[in-house]
Amino acid sequence: MPTNPKDYYPPMHTAEHILNQTMVRMFGTERSFSNHIERRKSKCDYYFDRDLTIPEKETLQNEINKVIDSNQIVSEAFMSTTEASESFNLERLPENSGDEIRIIKIGEYDTCLCSGVHVTHTSEIGNIRIISSTFENGVLRIRFKLQNKTSM
Repeated sequence: MPTNPKDYYPPMHTAEHILNQTMVRMFGTERSFSNHIERRKSKCDYYFDRDLTIPEKETLQNEINKVIDSNQIVSEAFMSTTEASESFNLERLPENSGDEIRIIKIGEYDTCLCSGVHVTHTSEIGNIRIISSTFENGVLRIRFKLQNKTSM
């Protein structure tokens, strides 16, 4: 586990952003409300009404890998808290987060608030493999890991 929770493994952390946006686009969910990001495998939890079917998991994985393979530029920008509140939900920000907010953008695919570390291009990620999902008490948990493109 990283000493600082925001010192995630950059490829995995960036893949988590893409997973979140793909869940929003495919299923109309909110971004994950809880996650655990590590180098070997990670998980994201979503408020949802069921587990995903095998074809849905395959489609989700394929869609994420299409974004990764498209070599999107990952960039950062800063904006005032006031300006950010017009486009983002700031409820989860710590009270001492200051007057300026960091925004991470993955090409035209995803934009969100984040203080973590990321790759500079999605092609640096490898490919994602969804290893399992479970559903319990209104929570869908998706577990995933990264692989080199040759080991898919």
